[in-house]
Amino acid sequence: MRGAEGDPKMTMIKDLLLDTGTEEIMHVEMLSTMIGLLLSGASPEQQAQAAQSSPSVQAVLAGMNPQHMIVSGLSAMISDSNGNPWSGSFITASGNIAAVLYVNAISEMHGRLQASRVYELTNDPGIRDTISFMLARDLLHQEQWLAAIEELGGPTAVLPIPGQIPASALGKNEKYAYAVMAYAQNPADTTTGQGRWAKGPAIDGKGEFSYIAEPFALGMQVDLPPAPAKVYDSLLGAPTGPVMAPKQAGDDGSQSIVEKVANKLS
Repeated sequence: MRGAEGDPKMTMIKDLLLDTGTEEIMHVEMLSTMIGLLLSGASPEQQAQAAQSSPSVQAVLAGMNPQHMIVSGLSAMISDSNGNPWSGSFITASGNIAAVLYVNAISEMHGRLQASRVYELTNDPGIRDTISFMLARDLLHQEQWLAAIEELGGPTAVLPIPGQIPASALGKNEKYAYAVMAYAQNPADTTTGQGRWAKGPAIDGKGEFSYIAEPFALGMQVDLPPAPAKVYDSLLGAPTGPVMAPKQAGDDGSQSIVEKVANKLS
């Protein structure tokens, strides 16, 4: 978080992120321990009884992941329920604190939704007690990230993201920045124009929503030229595009993306 040390509000949010990250590591340990306990001592008879009592459990047991035995030795695996391994690609780190806070709130919403479904799949008091704690904490986490946005001034202060883009960057397209467009073949068939998003002040307080029932073309249809021969897009005997000479020092001529990549590689 850039600038956190010099801004009291950013410092508070940084501390909140560190505290919540620490708590989430604790949650991982709690759930991993719960999974490990569930994998311990489950006899075939107990599994059959559980499957008979619940179609959902039967579906899970019918496709039980043998990797829990082969790879993790009856321990929780660092993967999702489909076996996809956790990776850093799950992390959103755009650097824009307001955008990240919104992502965090949405992640907590989806996580709490899934935890509530797990809660309904079991009557085991120990599991329900653990999931109940998660439901309580995920409720708080949703609220705290939204409260952090309020600490920064709320939607009217942080939206749109990024807010530093000048109107000149939008140019003639500025009039479309708050225009909702409908694409129904028959405009009378859609109710899009009846929503809050089609009229009145925008959420950021900086514009007015409008509605375009029948959008119109702003440009022309463009046919792409054939690719250069060494890209191998063309069929035998089909035309290929021109290949420009590599750009020399001081040459202001343009290059295709293929030639730019080739030059970098060489």
